[in-house]
Amino acid sequence: MAVPKKKTSKSRRNMRRSHHHLATPGYIECSNCGALARPHHVCTACGYYNKRQVIAFKEVVEEDLDQAV
Repeated sequence: MAVPKKKTSKSRRNMRRSHHHLATPGYIECSNCGALARPHHVCTACGYYNKRQVIAFKEVVEEDLDQAV
């Protein structure tokens, strides 16, 4: 069985693992509202995907919120 002769130092071990980090996800600008959204996903701000409305959001007007309070 293969056994290392010397202990692997923390520096050498960590240098080997330097590429194991997670990549940051990319974002694109929504063609409808201009908000940042994941590519190939429905925009969370307006509900559009591929220039079509997929999800309908309820519009909340600030005046209605003021009257409720």
